Amino acid sequence: MAEVLMFNALRAAIDEEMARDETVFVMGEDVGQYGGSYKVTKGLYEKYGEMRVLDTPIAENSFTGMAIGAAMTGLRPIIEGMNMGFLLLAFNQISNNAGMLRYTSGGNFKIPIVIRGPGGVGRQLGAEHSQRLEAYFQAVPGLKIVACSTTYNAKGLLKAAIRDPNPVLFFEHVLLYNLKEDLPDQEYLLPLDKAEIVRPGKDVTILTYSRMRHHVLQAVKTLEKSGFDPEVIDLISLKPLDMEAIAASVQKTHRVIIVEECMKTGGIGAELTASINDQLFDELDAPVLRLSSQDIPTPYNGTLENLTIVQPTQIVEAVQKMVALRV
Repeated sequence: MAEVLMFNALRAAIDEEMARDETVFVMGEDVGQYGGSYKVTKGLYEKYGEMRVLDTPIAENSFTGMAIGAAMTGLRPIIEGMNMGFLLLAFNQISNNAGMLRYTSGGNFKIPIVIRGPGGVGRQLGAEHSQRLEAYFQAVPGLKIVACSTTYNAKGLLKAAIRDPNPVLFFEHVLLYNLKEDLPDQEYLLPLDKAEIVRPGKDVTILTYSRMRHHVLQAVKTLEKSGFDPEVIDLISLKPLDMEAIAASVQKTHRVIIVEECMKTGGIGAELTASINDQLFDELDAPVLRLSSQDIPTPYNGTLENLTIVQPTQIVEAVQKMVALRV
């Protein structure tokens, strides 16, 4: 076991997969000599050369299209978005090409591509650099969407994503890159379609993902002191949702709170709420509660920025209120 920072765990995952499979390559803005905007690709250019670590122009639509074409020929591209918000410029390529070509070609083409990079609300990065794009892509057929949240799952999930024959959108949170965790020396992969039960409990199910996992766990420390026993589930897979794990928890607690950094309107929480109501309505003793970001562009001002996203105190209050209503 060795203590590793998340950005180094991601780099190790890419390095190991590039060493294992010569069809894997990286492309994106400043991924080469500069080592990536958050240093996830640092040192890979020197190790693998310019044909496998490609610096691209600032043209997301162009190099995403090129990567999809490379995937169609049997290569395994990893696209790094300098900021995931910039990938809106490649929405057409991701949705109409990456997501659909396996279907529209009658299975003649596979698109083994990973699109990864930093996203979420940082610290005063401004509205255009604080995008949460997971819900934008949720409706696109053919995509898998994964959000890592710890150093351990970041490495195991990224290795699995690189080996997957389907297009995977891999969301990393800009404020989690410096998380530290002991990682095993031996190789490991984690499933892309499974949620993680972070903390078992019986009072209420809290569904969350990405950075909000840590806000929830901070709130849980306060709740435990008052005798509350919440179950915490990190979704990890945002498409497809692990409804089996969610159902098992709801059947035990009969109450659900969703904590997300995504916007409330049309967000991941909205899809979750609909799925739970469709499939588990008879198990619920209270309406599903969503704690989501404000439906506004993220302010640059730090105080206002904090007010737009869910804070641990709000999670504590929501659990106290919901559990107090227990019949």
